[in-house]
Amino acid sequence: MAIPDPFHAFRIHQDEQGHRSGQEAISLDQLNPGEVVVRAEWSSVNYKDALAGTGKGRILRRFPLVGGIDVAGTVVASTDPAWREGDAVLATGCGLSETRDGGYSQYVRLASSAVIARPVGLGAREAMIVGTAGFTAALALVRMIDNRLTPEHGPLAVTGATGGVGSLAVDIFSRAGFQVHAISGKADQVDYLRGLGAREVLPRQALATTRPMESARFGGGLDNAGGPMLASLLAQTAPYGSVVSAGLAASPALDMTVMPFIIRGVSLLGVSSSSAPRALREQVWEKLGSDWKPRHLDTICTREIGLDGLPAVFESMLAGASQGRTVVRID
Repeated sequence: MAIPDPFHAFRIHQDEQGHRSGQEAISLDQLNPGEVVVRAEWSSVNYKDALAGTGKGRILRRFPLVGGIDVAGTVVASTDPAWREGDAVLATGCGLSETRDGGYSQYVRLASSAVIARPVGLGAREAMIVGTAGFTAALALVRMIDNRLTPEHGPLAVTGATGGVGSLAVDIFSRAGFQVHAISGKADQVDYLRGLGAREVLPRQALATTRPMESARFGGGLDNAGGPMLASLLAQTAPYGSVVSAGLAASPALDMTVMPFIIRGVSLLGVSSSSAPRALREQVWEKLGSDWKPRHLDTICTREIGLDGLPAVFESMLAGASQGRTVVRID
């Protein structure tokens, strides 16, 4: 297939003129080298994308780069025989919009190792509603189950529940048979969270304790906040429960005692969606296209934009005004 020259991309610069980003016309030879060229169809907006696009976070390791840590599309050229023209694929993380040009581009050139076959059960748009956010949530559940967590341990708490990762975690965890207690400071979103599968919707004050141990209330959960909320969740986790740390929206610090670990055997687990090994990524995406496919993707997707809509979405996301997921229509 002939690749247009030029084509449109959302590119980020940092130089003597300062930080700037926006749509540009670029050529394929301006992208990073890679074995696979994909015609992008959809991408998404993650908190990391907003930090990178506005320059309010040190995300990019070199400049200029095309933004976007997620992409779904169709292979148009490949020097690796594992991928053929017409293959439906996706990529998340793996250095996109950090050390490599990302998914906010009509054409994306990827390292073969970053390319994942799109599950049959997910369309390209659906895959990007899921994106890094849903991948992170599902990866967290894999980590907890691998650590022998079962629904019998008790409900799973999800902090930052109205955000992208939180919304998808509520849906995925409940789909997998766990009772979910969503933690949110947005009192007007109770119906939204219950609609995704939350059994209970609790205010942030539920995780406001500063004592090293509290009554066991949760079997574990997924924390997107960090700081005192994570410490409180650990203090309220049942014996041999598991808590996954996936974000730092409130704070990167963690001030607590070791008591939940040595008295109740609680586990604090980490996830890194961008550096997950390929075999694990394939396992998680297989689950997301089948048994754990979120049931409420149309509800979770609250915005659909083109490349020209990115700056406004970045600002609203950093201001805490976003809910659910925003997908980016590339063409």
